[in-house]
Amino acid sequence: MLSEENILSQGSRIEMADNEKMNSRQKVIYNKIVSGRRGKIVGPLRVALHSPELANRWHLLGEFLRFETTLASSISELAIIVTARYWNSQVEWFIHSAIAETAGVPPEVIEAIRTRVSPKFDKEEDYLVYEFAKKSLEFGQVDAAIYTELKKLIGKVSIVELTGLIGYYSMVAMTLNIHSVPLPNEKMGSLLDLPTGNELIPLSALPCGQFSS
Repeated sequence: MLSEENILSQGSRIEMADNEKMNSRQKVIYNKIVSGRRGKIVGPLRVALHSPELANRWHLLGEFLRFETTLASSISELAIIVTARYWNSQVEWFIHSAIAETAGVPPEVIEAIRTRVSPKFDKEEDYLVYEFAKKSLEFGQVDAAIYTELKKLIGKVSIVELTGLIGYYSMVAMTLNIHSVPLPNEKMGSLLDLPTGNELIPLSALPCGQFSS
């Protein structure tokens, strides 16, 4: 578990909510979050706690999408790292690339996404999830063929949850990026090769995936 010192590391554009400085409502929401499935509170929720009601609703949605959907964890984490890569979110990638590998996403697929090389998939479901996430992010829409085939494989409930997951982790990525939330001081996953400095970085176009049956 990350320590308070690590969580509140320097470098953010905005002061992170600190236990010792929280008002009564912030403390109530903080305790709700750390007593739930997460067990701790990191980056984006530390920012959201400046608005306790936002943080309250945020953590409930995030807890459901992270832990309680019908999606297999490998599918969820694949979609999350595609989202992190698209948004150039170093923190989201750093944390979830490690979780993705533990969940069963092949290391070579993770590395291909990290370096924006066309990933090769052995499972049609994984290929379709990658394409679904990629198209959703790049166009705000998915072509009919990808949608129809994926819905056949995972069903109506899962494809709705997958859409929500991609949207939620886009919000997470934007929050981390805009407020310059720093990396935790703990080894997790790999890092994205991003320019240093204060310049704005264009969003990352991702290559099409490959599937060989």
